[in-house]
Amino acid sequence: MNTNTLPDPETIKETVRRHYGAIAAAHDASKASSCCGKPQAPRCGCSTADAQARTAGYSDQELSAVPDGANLGLGCGNPVAIASLQKGQTVLDLGSGAGFDAFLAARAVGPEGRVIGVDMTAEMLAKARANAKRGGYSQVEFRLGEIEALPVADNTVDVILSNCVINLCPDKRPVYREAFRVLKPGGRIAVSDVVAKTELPDDIKANLELHSGCLSGATVVTELQKILEEAGFTEIVIRPRVNSAEVIGSWDVRPSVEQNVFAAEVLATKPAKTRCCG
Repeated sequence: MNTNTLPDPETIKETVRRHYGAIAAAHDASKASSCCGKPQAPRCGCSTADAQARTAGYSDQELSAVPDGANLGLGCGNPVAIASLQKGQTVLDLGSGAGFDAFLAARAVGPEGRVIGVDMTAEMLAKARANAKRGGYSQVEFRLGEIEALPVADNTVDVILSNCVINLCPDKRPVYREAFRVLKPGGRIAVSDVVAKTELPDDIKANLELHSGCLSGATVVTELQKILEEAGFTEIVIRPRVNSAEVIGSWDVRPSVEQNVFAAEVLATKPAKTRCCG
Protein backbone atom coordinates (compact mmCIF):
# COMPACT_ATOMS: atom_id res chain seq x y z
CA MET A 1 0.00 0.00 0.00
CA ASN A 2 1.25 3.49 -0.86
CA THR A 3 1.94 5.51 2.28
CA ASN A 4 -0.05 8.39 0.76
CA THR A 5 -3.17 6.38 1.61
CA LEU A 6 -2.36 6.45 5.33
CA PRO A 7 -4.66 8.69 7.39
CA ASP A 8 -3.37 12.16 8.18
CA PRO A 9 -2.62 13.04 11.82
CA GLU A 10 -5.68 15.24 12.32
CA THR A 11 -7.98 12.50 11.04
CA ILE A 12 -6.41 10.02 13.46
CA LYS A 13 -6.69 12.44 16.35
CA GLU A 14 -10.34 13.30 15.67
CA THR A 15 -11.25 9.63 15.25
CA VAL A 16 -9.65 8.82 18.60
CA ARG A 17 -11.39 11.76 20.26
CA ARG A 18 -14.81 10.67 19.01
CA HIS A 19 -14.18 7.03 19.91
CA TYR A 20 -13.25 7.66 23.53
CA GLY A 21 -15.86 10.37 23.93
CA ALA A 22 -18.47 7.81 22.92
CA ILE A 23 -17.06 5.26 25.37
CA ALA A 24 -17.27 7.78 28.20
CA ALA A 25 -20.83 8.68 27.28
CA ALA A 26 -21.97 5.07 26.91
CA HIS A 27 -20.29 3.51 29.93
CA ASP A 28 -22.46 2.21 32.74
CA ALA A 29 -20.40 1.33 35.80
CA SER A 30 -22.96 -1.23 36.96
CA LYS A 31 -22.71 -3.29 33.78
CA ALA A 32 -20.00 -4.74 31.57
CA SER A 33 -17.36 -2.46 30.14
CA SER A 34 -18.37 -0.41 27.12
CA CYS A 35 -15.98 -2.64 25.19
CA CYS A 36 -18.84 -5.14 25.22
CA GLY A 37 -21.52 -2.71 24.21
CA LYS A 38 -21.58 0.13 21.74
CA PRO A 39 -19.29 1.49 20.51
CA GLN A 40 -17.40 -1.78 20.06
CA ALA A 41 -13.71 -1.32 20.80
CA PRO A 42 -11.34 -3.57 18.85
CA ARG A 43 -8.88 -3.60 21.73
CA CYS A 44 -11.22 -5.46 24.08
CA GLY A 45 -12.98 -8.77 24.23
CA CYS A 46 -16.31 -9.00 26.00
CA SER A 47 -15.19 -8.88 29.61
CA THR A 48 -16.06 -6.59 32.47
CA ALA A 49 -13.98 -3.53 33.11
CA ASP A 50 -12.75 -5.02 36.39
CA ALA A 51 -11.73 -8.29 34.72
CA GLN A 52 -9.83 -6.38 32.05
CA ALA A 53 -8.10 -4.30 34.72
CA ARG A 54 -7.08 -7.43 36.63
CA THR A 55 -5.49 -8.79 33.46
CA ALA A 56 -3.63 -5.47 33.12
CA GLY A 57 -2.19 -5.89 36.62
CA TYR A 58 -4.54 -4.19 39.08
CA SER A 59 -5.40 -5.80 42.40
CA ASP A 60 -8.87 -6.15 43.88
CA GLN A 61 -7.81 -3.68 46.55
CA GLU A 62 -6.94 -1.08 43.91
CA LEU A 63 -10.21 -1.68 42.07
CA SER A 64 -12.25 -1.19 45.24
CA ALA A 65 -10.33 1.96 46.21
CA VAL A 66 -11.57 4.18 43.36
CA PRO A 67 -15.04 5.63 42.68
CA ASP A 68 -17.46 3.56 40.61
CA GLY A 69 -17.03 4.44 36.95
CA ALA A 70 -13.37 5.43 37.23
CA ASN A 71 -12.18 2.13 35.80
CA LEU A 72 -13.33 1.70 32.20
CA GLY A 73 -11.16 -1.36 31.54
CA LEU A 74 -9.06 0.47 28.92
CA GLY A 75 -5.50 -0.02 30.17
CA CYS A 76 -2.70 -2.31 29.02
CA GLY A 77 -0.80 -2.27 32.32
CA ASN A 78 -0.64 -0.67 35.75
CA PRO A 79 1.74 2.32 35.61
CA VAL A 80 1.16 3.21 39.26
CA ALA A 81 2.61 -0.18 40.24
CA ILE A 82 5.93 0.59 38.52
CA ALA A 83 6.15 4.29 39.42
CA SER A 84 7.47 4.02 43.02
CA LEU A 85 5.42 7.05 44.05
CA GLN A 86 6.25 8.84 47.30
CA LYS A 87 4.25 10.99 49.69
CA GLY A 88 4.10 14.64 48.70
CA GLN A 89 5.02 14.16 45.05
CA THR A 90 3.36 15.87 42.09
CA VAL A 91 2.15 13.36 39.51
CA LEU A 92 0.92 13.95 35.97
CA ASP A 93 -1.31 11.41 34.18
CA LEU A 94 -1.22 11.68 30.38
CA GLY A 95 -4.58 10.73 28.89
CA SER A 96 -6.24 10.39 32.27
CA GLY A 97 -9.63 9.18 31.03
CA ALA A 98 -12.16 8.75 33.83
CA GLY A 99 -9.42 9.15 36.44
CA PHE A 100 -8.57 5.56 37.45
CA ASP A 101 -4.77 5.88 37.61
CA ALA A 102 -4.96 9.46 38.89
CA PHE A 103 -6.99 8.35 41.90
CA LEU A 104 -4.64 5.46 42.63
CA ALA A 105 -1.72 7.90 42.38
CA ALA A 106 -3.49 10.23 44.82
CA ARG A 107 -3.60 7.43 47.39
CA ALA A 108 0.15 6.97 46.99
CA VAL A 109 1.19 10.64 47.23
CA GLY A 110 -1.28 11.43 50.01
CA PRO A 111 -3.11 14.67 50.79
CA GLU A 112 0.16 16.60 50.76
CA GLY A 113 0.81 15.48 47.18
CA ARG A 114 -0.83 16.58 43.96
CA VAL A 115 -2.12 14.78 40.87
CA ILE A 116 -2.91 16.39 37.51
CA GLY A 117 -4.75 14.52 34.79
CA VAL A 118 -4.75 15.75 31.18
CA ASP A 119 -7.17 14.44 28.57
CA MET A 120 -8.28 15.79 25.18
CA THR A 121 -11.78 14.29 25.38
CA ALA A 122 -14.37 16.55 26.99
CA GLU A 123 -16.63 13.63 27.89
CA MET A 124 -13.82 11.84 29.73
CA LEU A 125 -12.85 15.04 31.48
CA ALA A 126 -16.41 15.58 32.74
CA LYS A 127 -16.55 11.98 33.97
CA ALA A 128 -13.21 12.28 35.76
CA ARG A 129 -14.17 15.53 37.48
CA ALA A 130 -17.45 14.04 38.66
CA ASN A 131 -15.59 10.99 40.00
CA ALA A 132 -13.10 13.23 41.82
CA LYS A 133 -15.90 15.19 43.44
CA ARG A 134 -17.76 12.05 44.44
CA GLY A 135 -14.61 10.48 45.88
CA GLY A 136 -13.45 13.60 47.69
CA TYR A 137 -10.12 13.82 45.85
CA SER A 138 -9.26 17.44 46.62
CA GLN A 139 -5.62 17.00 45.57
CA VAL A 140 -6.56 15.79 42.08
CA GLU A 141 -7.42 18.07 39.17
CA PHE A 142 -8.20 17.34 35.54
CA ARG A 143 -7.29 19.64 32.66
CA LEU A 144 -8.49 19.64 29.08
CA GLY A 145 -5.59 19.49 26.67
CA GLU A 146 -3.50 17.45 24.28
CA ILE A 147 -0.48 15.58 25.56
CA GLU A 148 1.57 16.91 22.63
CA ALA A 149 1.13 20.41 24.13
CA LEU A 150 0.64 19.98 27.87
CA PRO A 151 -1.16 22.67 29.91
CA VAL A 152 1.48 22.26 32.62
CA ALA A 153 4.36 24.53 33.65
CA ASP A 154 8.05 23.68 33.14
CA ASN A 155 9.90 21.65 35.78
CA THR A 156 6.91 21.10 38.08
CA VAL A 157 6.21 17.34 38.00
CA ASP A 158 7.98 14.53 39.87
CA VAL A 159 6.50 11.53 38.03
CA ILE A 160 4.54 11.13 34.79
CA LEU A 161 2.15 8.23 34.30
CA SER A 162 0.33 7.13 31.18
CA ASN A 163 -1.69 4.02 30.41
CA CYS A 164 -2.17 2.88 26.81
CA VAL A 165 -2.54 6.43 25.46
CA ILE A 166 0.71 7.60 23.88
CA ASN A 167 0.37 5.03 21.09
CA LEU A 168 -2.82 6.87 20.06
CA CYS A 169 -0.79 9.95 19.13
CA PRO A 170 0.26 10.15 15.46
CA ASP A 171 3.67 11.55 16.46
CA LYS A 172 5.21 10.48 19.76
CA ARG A 173 8.13 12.94 19.61
CA PRO A 174 6.27 16.01 20.91
CA VAL A 175 4.67 13.90 23.64
CA TYR A 176 8.02 12.89 25.09
CA ARG A 177 9.51 16.35 24.55
CA GLU A 178 6.63 17.80 26.54
CA ALA A 179 7.03 15.14 29.22
CA PHE A 180 10.70 16.07 29.54
CA ARG A 181 9.84 19.79 29.72
CA VAL A 182 7.36 19.53 32.60
CA LEU A 183 9.40 17.07 34.68
CA LYS A 184 11.63 18.37 37.42
CA PRO A 185 15.32 17.48 37.10
CA GLY A 186 15.52 13.90 38.34
CA GLY A 187 11.87 13.32 37.51
CA ARG A 188 10.68 10.09 35.92
CA ILE A 189 8.15 8.59 33.55
CA ALA A 190 6.33 5.30 34.20
CA VAL A 191 4.31 4.41 31.13
CA SER A 192 2.23 1.39 30.15
CA ASP A 193 1.76 1.29 26.39
CA VAL A 194 1.57 -0.88 23.30
CA VAL A 195 4.88 -1.10 21.42
CA ALA A 196 5.65 -2.79 18.09
CA LYS A 197 8.31 -5.45 17.69
CA THR A 198 8.74 -4.61 14.00
CA GLU A 199 7.29 -2.08 11.57
CA LEU A 200 3.57 -2.67 11.09
CA PRO A 201 2.20 -3.11 7.54
CA ASP A 202 0.60 -0.07 5.90
CA ASP A 203 -2.82 -1.74 5.78
CA ILE A 204 -2.70 -1.97 9.60
CA LYS A 205 -1.46 1.62 9.96
CA ALA A 206 -4.28 2.81 7.69
CA ASN A 207 -6.98 1.16 9.82
CA LEU A 208 -8.56 3.91 11.93
CA GLU A 209 -10.44 1.39 14.06
CA LEU A 210 -7.15 -0.21 15.02
CA HIS A 211 -5.71 3.22 15.81
CA SER A 212 -8.50 3.81 18.31
CA GLY A 213 -7.89 0.29 19.59
CA CYS A 214 -4.29 1.10 20.61
CA LEU A 215 -2.73 -1.12 17.99
CA SER A 216 -1.87 0.42 14.62
CA GLY A 217 -0.23 3.47 16.20
CA ALA A 218 2.34 1.39 18.11
CA THR A 219 5.93 2.59 17.69
CA VAL A 220 8.70 0.11 16.94
CA VAL A 221 10.73 -0.48 20.11
CA THR A 222 14.03 0.66 18.55
CA GLU A 223 12.39 3.87 17.32
CA LEU A 224 10.86 4.52 20.75
CA GLN A 225 14.29 4.17 22.34
CA LYS A 226 15.61 6.76 19.91
CA ILE A 227 12.70 9.15 20.55
CA LEU A 228 13.29 8.99 24.30
CA GLU A 229 17.02 9.59 23.89
CA GLU A 230 16.44 12.55 21.58
CA ALA A 231 14.02 14.06 24.10
CA GLY A 232 16.84 13.97 26.68
CA PHE A 233 15.85 10.98 28.81
CA THR A 234 18.34 8.60 30.39
CA GLU A 235 18.05 5.30 32.28
CA ILE A 236 15.62 4.13 29.60
CA VAL A 237 13.92 0.77 30.04
CA ILE A 238 11.42 -0.64 27.53
CA ARG A 239 10.31 -4.11 28.57
CA PRO A 240 7.31 -6.38 27.95
CA ARG A 241 4.90 -6.86 30.83
CA VAL A 242 5.29 -10.28 32.38
CA ASN A 243 1.87 -11.23 30.97
CA SER A 244 2.07 -9.21 27.77
CA ALA A 245 0.68 -12.04 25.66
CA GLU A 246 -2.30 -12.40 27.99
CA VAL A 247 -3.02 -8.66 27.88
CA ILE A 248 -2.92 -8.42 24.08
CA GLY A 249 -4.67 -11.77 23.72
CA SER A 250 -7.58 -10.54 25.85
CA TRP A 251 -8.44 -7.99 23.17
CA ASP A 252 -10.29 -8.72 19.96
CA VAL A 253 -7.18 -8.63 17.78
CA ARG A 254 -6.36 -10.37 14.52
CA PRO A 255 -3.41 -12.78 14.90
CA SER A 256 -1.24 -10.90 12.38
CA VAL A 257 -1.38 -7.81 14.63
CA GLU A 258 -1.18 -9.64 17.94
CA GLN A 259 2.13 -11.25 16.96
CA ASN A 260 3.75 -7.91 16.13
CA VAL A 261 3.00 -5.87 19.26
CA PHE A 262 3.48 -6.21 23.00
CA ALA A 263 2.20 -4.60 26.18
CA ALA A 264 5.19 -2.62 27.40
CA GLU A 265 6.44 -0.90 30.52
CA VAL A 266 8.45 2.20 29.66
CA LEU A 267 10.66 3.83 32.31
CA ALA A 268 13.00 6.77 31.87
CA THR A 269 14.52 9.63 33.86
CA LYS A 270 15.16 13.32 33.26
CA PRO A 271 18.75 13.84 34.40
CA ALA A 272 19.26 15.87 37.55
CA LYS A 273 21.16 19.11 37.22
CA THR A 274 24.88 18.65 37.65
CA ARG A 275 27.08 21.07 39.54
CA CYS A 276 29.63 23.00 37.58
CA CYS A 277 33.15 22.07 38.56
CA GLY A 278 34.80 25.04 36.92
